Amino acid sequence: MHPVQTFELLMVMLVAIIALHFLAHKFGLPPAVALLAGGSLLAFIPGAPTVSLDPELILVVFLPPLLMDGAWFTPLAHFRRHLVGICSLAVGAVIFTTAVVAVVTHWLVPSLPWAACAALGAIVSPPDAVSAKAVLQRVRLPKRLATLLEGESLLNDATGLVLFRFAVAAAISGSFSMLDAVGSFAVLTIGGVAVGAAIGALWVLLVRKLLDEYLIIAASVLTCWLAYIAGEMLHVSGVIATVTTGLVCGWFQHVVFSAHVRVRAVGFWTVFVFLLEALVFILIGSSLRGVVERMGGLGSIVEQMGLPILLIVLAMTLARLAWVYASDLLLLLLQRLGLTQKPSLGLKSATIVGWAGMRGVVTLAVALSLPEDMPGRDFMLISAFAVIFATVLIQGMTLGPLIRWLGVKEVEARHTRFSRSQAEAAVAQAQLATVERHAYAEDGGLLHPKLLAQYQRQASAAANYSGNEEHYAADVQAHFNVVLAAIAAGRLELIRLHRAGEIDDETLHALEHDLDLEEISAVAAKS
Repeated sequence: MHPVQTFELLMVMLVAIIALHFLAHKFGLPPAVALLAGGSLLAFIPGAPTVSLDPELILVVFLPPLLMDGAWFTPLAHFRRHLVGICSLAVGAVIFTTAVVAVVTHWLVPSLPWAACAALGAIVSPPDAVSAKAVLQRVRLPKRLATLLEGESLLNDATGLVLFRFAVAAAISGSFSMLDAVGSFAVLTIGGVAVGAAIGALWVLLVRKLLDEYLIIAASVLTCWLAYIAGEMLHVSGVIATVTTGLVCGWFQHVVFSAHVRVRAVGFWTVFVFLLEALVFILIGSSLRGVVERMGGLGSIVEQMGLPILLIVLAMTLARLAWVYASDLLLLLLQRLGLTQKPSLGLKSATIVGWAGMRGVVTLAVALSLPEDMPGRDFMLISAFAVIFATVLIQGMTLGPLIRWLGVKEVEARHTRFSRSQAEAAVAQAQLATVERHAYAEDGGLLHPKLLAQYQRQASAAANYSGNEEHYAADVQAHFNVVLAAIAAGRLELIRLHRAGEIDDETLHALEHDLDLEEISAVAAKS
């Protein structure tokens, strides 16, 4: 395909993303479902070019920023608190699912070597960070479940990739060493953490030295690829390196970013990640055409492979549910014996965790990277596509209704001393104390009476509101409705002045920025 045609195809995909997102919002569908289905339909339009994906390029382009996004906004305290549960899913569930899929595949296709069956299990076993985020951001989960699922999706790719590499090597060479596999996994994990921590520390030092806002944002965006590529070049886990870097950057960004940088960076990053996530799903759907044509058409695939693939998808789904239920039962038993204080998830929450196993970009990229001489390569490719479509379409569309039907509520005890309103009161009191110190001259004269009165009112209002949120809820809503109406009126007048030629563009942008910040603050306070 000519480079210009490639660019034109990319533009068509971006337009399709906007249209499909609009339709998904209009009909109440998860965007990932609409994008995957839309990409598949676009691929089979007569005359449409065949999309051929380079698996290594897909991983290095899409995976680092999407992992970074998840890690950057991960609440580190919750991540540490639930690390055992996250590792149970990211390591234990992936290994168990790989084993179950390998056994079922060998039973269904006896001619396929055990190593190839294990490779297929490793391909389909780890839920995907992109798919999980795309679906979970549209449902409301208790903090513990959200942390478990998001944390799992950040770490399980490393487990799946290690299992896949050893399975492929065993299939080609005919030898396998469990000791080597365990040692390799340990080196990849520890090395990835070390590389990620070093890149994160380098980012903190660099951001503190850079003075230009755009340089800071650009350096922050590039950091995810630096961590991933550095990890892979040093033969450790690029996935773990990127996640570790994201956790470090997310922890320190509160003290190294200025307000201007943070507002602009979040705006840019949000749109950037939105486009990447959307492109991933539409590319998965678009790339299906080439595989289907090579296999002799959809009818031939269904006739020859339909039943085995359906049973593999079913086995994979049941294996995850079985692991989650068994792990939660073990946790309940340990709790009853007094060996742990951590409460079990319960049947409802365990069902949600077990059902939330969407696959996506990593499954596709790993499947496409299978060697040409790999036994059963075509069968494994079609199975990977089927798993992605089944989990995103079925689980992605039913997860929200399942959560609402089960009525899962937050049961985890609060581990922080202050609620949001109490924290607001503490911040207001600290601000008032500083203003009071600077409000008076050395002779005792009041220098800033209006400023002092303003902060006294804010501190008093915050103190009254703290602990009485329900009592003041209606008044708060009414107050900020008026504030937002005043901001809107100010915008109209500002535009009128500019259109009438009474102010220049520089004044327009400066005052508009002030109104933007006021509106952001008012909307956040109202919610």
